[in-house]
Amino acid sequence: MDSEILINVTREETRVGLLEGGQVVEFYVERKRDASLVGNIYKGKVVKILPGMQSAFVDIGFEKAAFLYVTDIRAGIEEFVPFLDEEEMNNSLELVSRKGKPDFTIEDLVQEGQEILVQASKDPIGSKGARLTSYVTLPGRYLVLMPNVDHIGISRRISDEAERTRLKKIVEDIQPKGYGLIIRTASEGSTEEELKKDFEFLFLLWETIQKKKDRVTAPSLLYSDLDLVSRSVRDLMSQDVKRLVIDSEEEYERIKDFVRAHVEKLLGKIELYEGTEPIFDTFGIELDISRALSRKVWLKSGGYIVIDQTEAMTVIDVNTGKFVGKEELEDTILKTNLEAVKEIAYQIRLRNLGGIIIVDFIDMEKLENRERVFNGFIETMRKDRAKNTISHISELGLIQMTRKRVRESLGRVLCEACPYCEGKAFVKSPRTLCYEIFRKIKRLARRSGERIIVTAHPSVAELLSDEERQGLEDIESQYNVKVTVKGNINLHQENYEVTVL
Repeated sequence: MDSEILINVTREETRVGLLEGGQVVEFYVERKRDASLVGNIYKGKVVKILPGMQSAFVDIGFEKAAFLYVTDIRAGIEEFVPFLDEEEMNNSLELVSRKGKPDFTIEDLVQEGQEILVQASKDPIGSKGARLTSYVTLPGRYLVLMPNVDHIGISRRISDEAERTRLKKIVEDIQPKGYGLIIRTASEGSTEEELKKDFEFLFLLWETIQKKKDRVTAPSLLYSDLDLVSRSVRDLMSQDVKRLVIDSEEEYERIKDFVRAHVEKLLGKIELYEGTEPIFDTFGIELDISRALSRKVWLKSGGYIVIDQTEAMTVIDVNTGKFVGKEELEDTILKTNLEAVKEIAYQIRLRNLGGIIIVDFIDMEKLENRERVFNGFIETMRKDRAKNTISHISELGLIQMTRKRVRESLGRVLCEACPYCEGKAFVKSPRTLCYEIFRKIKRLARRSGERIIVTAHPSVAELLSDEERQGLEDIESQYNVKVTVKGNINLHQENYEVTVL
């Protein structure tokens, strides 16, 4: 399927949309005030060892210390970085499939005060600092250089055996001792000269980083990965991409210079958008982004899915909604689930949902129907470039999966917790608050003749003065007090004051 890359550049932020069949399937945003750390290389200082967690806190120059797990010191290659195709990395590097208990403890490998070369593998997420690895990977257009790893890997997405053999032979000839190389998907059809040029650039870059490391003290930034525009050209421009369209003339010229220096054959695919309407409006991307921030997503049939993202996991629920079907209930449920499969896979990619994901499909009685839904989900998730592991559908219609999380989800990047409900997604009802106020008045009323003033949000005050007025009168009679209710629009709905005069 032909793809397109659309880039919107403003002074404040850069937004990139990857389109397949005219629909945005991946969306990236980078703000000047909050640029990603992933791929950056630092000379850091170990500030604290946590034996109980088998990890270390490392100062890399930010207010919040980054953390380094013991497994990231020994097999951190698998934790790489933005846009790198998982097929290029995890499926081709058998040597990083080291699981289970590590051979060494964190205390054996690093000590407090030690200076260490590290690379950011995950941005800070929530309350956690950036995650680090001590194994550096430098991606180019065609190759990924891995210092201190003597291995050659090749993307399994290059399916032609003759081409795989040709590429591996070229790379074996240029591979220096003590260095590893991964042949990326974009290498398919590339020439020996292009591969050598890419390798020479990466090798020179690594030597420059090494020299800088010897000159500076920790914490210091040794290498900053490319910005979002350049990474989009380097990592997203595959053979399937028919064009890249950007709306900034300055960035357009910079991209052309970058392409001339690294991948000249892509020059004809770079276009400058000159329309009067904003580029994302013209291609309908803004609408897709809005849908990606909604909790409820409607399906064409009338069914819908609900996506709830919590601290520990993301839960996706499928409902028939307005869809009543024309045949048996089982057929209606199957059609809704199959339609939901495509939308869920799409939303997972677009929203960049990571970690544990639970999908609650509508219960199906027939085993063959559950198999159809599961196989359909597996097939639609094959397009996802992020590593994912999917468990078989359960008898309750649940699919459990994990998806690699490098950055915050789209919702966490573009939104913040509601200041009114404080992220709970609900507030106490006015009636619940009325009954709380009754209990508090009873606790505070101590002697007869007292005057009690209740100040509450207008919605609560109105209910107290109207439907729940009898409750106040009963309290006044029982405790021989006078209760006055006042509304204050400036109060949060859940906040109120009960004052005894």
